[in-house]
Amino acid sequence: MKSVFVTVGTTSFDELIATARSPPALQALQSRGYQKLVLQVGRGSLPQPQPSSSSSSAVAVEVFRFKDSLAEDLQGADLVISHAGAGSCLETLEKGKPLIVVINDKLMDNHQLELARQLHRDGYVLYCNCSTLVETLQSMDLPALKPFPPGQPEKFASFLDKVFGLQ
Repeated sequence: MKSVFVTVGTTSFDELIATARSPPALQALQSRGYQKLVLQVGRGSLPQPQPSSSSSSAVAVEVFRFKDSLAEDLQGADLVISHAGAGSCLETLEKGKPLIVVINDKLMDNHQLELARQLHRDGYVLYCNCSTLVETLQSMDLPALKPFPPGQPEKFASFLDKVFGLQ
């Protein structure tokens, strides 16, 4: 069963959760062969169950706030959609999973945009914001993404230093 894992880490990003489970997003996922959507909502609002009239989607949805480890969810996912937190991005890339990074436009000092842009420029991720997520799901070319070099946290630290102008 092809599955998608959406994570917001320890933050809240209700707009991402709402967009990922919207009928257009579920339709885009279903058309790509995904049958399961797992939402990790962090400190955000727990989404209300969809009315049965809108459950015409064949995508099963599961929701949780936190777990001791997201490793199992990441491992079981065929696609990860994540906020642009450095930890979430690194953990996903190290597991070799295709990643769509969704920028939170509501953040004031948006270092997440810089991180997502650089990871995209380097060919490791796709990135978008909530308003373009459905379009990204429809047009994504996941095989075009490059694998992230494994086991080199110092390279990621150096990369972050470059993104934030510390180098």
